[in-house]
Amino acid sequence: MLRTRLLCAIGVSLWSAAVIVGGQTVPPGALSGALRDHVKNERFQIVTSIRGLPLGVRGGLQTLFGSQTLDIAEPASEFQATDVVVNPKLPHRRLASAGCAIEYCLVYYERGGIAHTWHVALFHWTPAATRFEWGGNAPGGLRTIDDVRNAILSGVIKGQAGSW
Repeated sequence: MLRTRLLCAIGVSLWSAAVIVGGQTVPPGALSGALRDHVKNERFQIVTSIRGLPLGVRGGLQTLFGSQTLDIAEPASEFQATDVVVNPKLPHRRLASAGCAIEYCLVYYERGGIAHTWHVALFHWTPAATRFEWGGNAPGGLRTIDDVRNAILSGVIKGQAGSW
């Protein structure tokens, strides 16, 4: 009898632990452990222009933006920084910094308009396919791709941008 109770208690304990562990998921917007490891360990090479990004990443950005063209200016170029339209031909976004490794690219850019915002997008890319993995709102003023990486790893960038 004592042995049966002990086995039941162990079974209930194991089942409870399995439910707790199995029920834990990555919070919405949080960087998964595997992606966090990639961001932490990848050797991102600096990309200084839009044309320096792989074609798949440029296509991924265009899809993310929901635009017919790749609506992003080169670093230090003019863009629609505010909601006052000075030149309707200017893009609504501007690349701030980017870096690519063998399979991942990080893109940090600013988006103009009524609310000037900064964003980070992480893409997994290969010559065969590109996929948006993660991204979100970021603080302005990050200077280098290492600053972007550090902001991601420190939790400053939470993920899930409202408007790309």
